Amino acid sequence: MTKPPAGMRADARRNHERLLTEARSAFATHGTDASLEDVARRAGVGIGTLYRHFPNRHALLSAVFEEAVSDLLARSRELLNAPESCTALVTWLREIVRHAGEYRGLAHALMSVTTDNTSALARCSGPIREAGGALLARAQETGTVRTDVAIGDLLQLTHAIALAAEESPGDPELADRLLLLTLRGLKDT
Repeated sequence: MTKPPAGMRADARRNHERLLTEARSAFATHGTDASLEDVARRAGVGIGTLYRHFPNRHALLSAVFEEAVSDLLARSRELLNAPESCTALVTWLREIVRHAGEYRGLAHALMSVTTDNTSALARCSGPIREAGGALLARAQETGTVRTDVAIGDLLQLTHAIALAAEESPGDPELADRLLLLTLRGLKDT
């Protein structure tokens, strides 16, 4: 769970934690475009308090998704030791798609900051890019993935797949089919 900044007063820390709890709930129910005013109201604070803790929507999204990012980073470290480098990369990309699909609108938000290092949400995308880059480099070194594949392209593809799956909720297998179809083009032939 995301920790409030050090030195924060106890009441401010409680507000911070309530805001994150309510944001997670609102984003899960209504997507990442959920009303921030509603998040603040449900947390029992004013909108000004929300903005003091999280200056914009991307800062709040970043705080909400830091736990998922932490899980993905830990998983990438585990997969770096997997015997099959290409399978490890595919497994990790599949997990990215699954995590991006947990909140409606997250895939779109992640796509929008892929090349924006100034966004608060970039705090999440930067470490993901590095972790995926390590898995990709290993697969390229073993000759199982083409050398002209870039991690930025793979992340954009996974976000696009998550977005397509979000738009087709009646087809729960769509994301996996699209990912496998896309990844067939990665292999060196």
